[in-house]
Amino acid sequence: MRSSGSGKSGGRGNYRGAGNDRDQKQGQGRPRKPRPEERRYDVGPGATKDGPKAGRGGAARGGSKGGPKRPQQDGRTAPARSREYETRVEERNRERYAGKKDVKLPKTFPGAEQEGERLQKVLARAGYGSRRACEELIDQARVEVNGEIVTEQGKRVDPEKDEVKVDGLTVATQSYQFFSLNKPAGVVSTMEDPEGRQCLGDYVTNRETRLFHVGRLDTETEGVILLTNHGELAHRLTHPKYGVKKTYLAAIVGPIPRDLGKRLKDGIQLEDGYARADHFRVVEQTGKNYLVEVTLHEGRKHIVRRMLAEAGFPVEKLVRTAFGPITLGDQKSGWLRRLSNTEVGMLMKEVDL
Repeated sequence: MRSSGSGKSGGRGNYRGAGNDRDQKQGQGRPRKPRPEERRYDVGPGATKDGPKAGRGGAARGGSKGGPKRPQQDGRTAPARSREYETRVEERNRERYAGKKDVKLPKTFPGAEQEGERLQKVLARAGYGSRRACEELIDQARVEVNGEIVTEQGKRVDPEKDEVKVDGLTVATQSYQFFSLNKPAGVVSTMEDPEGRQCLGDYVTNRETRLFHVGRLDTETEGVILLTNHGELAHRLTHPKYGVKKTYLAAIVGPIPRDLGKRLKDGIQLEDGYARADHFRVVEQTGKNYLVEVTLHEGRKHIVRRMLAEAGFPVEKLVRTAFGPITLGDQKSGWLRRLSNTEVGMLMKEVDL
């Protein structure tokens, strides 16, 4: 009959105990396998010969494909696979995939090259709010791309080529900037002035992107002048073909005849041809002092001053209050403001962009 000390559990306990005869005998026959906490994990130049090589995992020990080859016992490197074997592998792979069509991964596949940018990201960058707010614009069917209303999320667009509109107004999807300056009197309508006079560039020196002015205003004329880096828009806004209207307030001394508006609309003969106003009205009268509003689509030099002077009413002060859909409003003299997305869209619509 076995004693309790020689039982299964007792034997296992005695084997693990310190000073056990079986443990000592095993230690004499072969090296003891190190416990996990005793294993060497040193890598790099300071690693010992007992530790693994530089790197981690099977590749560091030479045991995985592509890793350094394990030296043999005699110190030589194990031979590589034969060239005949490599040739057979290549032929087998060629036969396996021969005749199969190229598999095109879906654009949503992770890692696949995706064309364009997500529509909501483009709208957010253009200033239409957060991406979530732009997604709501899409859900409300207010966004269209190349003439088609977008009804689903995830649409991708090319900002350089695709035409994006919100509520029917074109979105400036590229890195364009649009500003309106209330130019004071005495400021030259150039971005730089070699004579050192105050110019438009003095109001935008802190802008990284180079801007240029849309048209000109006389040095003594105040009011709205647009600044942008969108060359095509600037060109169209000043081209006679598109006939963008500009509105001015002029201070003159009367009395003025009743038919002054008709004369201006019919055309005033100037040295460089006829000049016609699109609209004329008296805004305010104080004694003999009149404030009149003149709207015209021409952009010749000193056009408003020359028309009124030829009609017999020299201008004492002139302010441009509107350039197309962009109005002066309560913008103070010398202040520069960024145009809203709606204003930019209206400008583009004005010139068929």
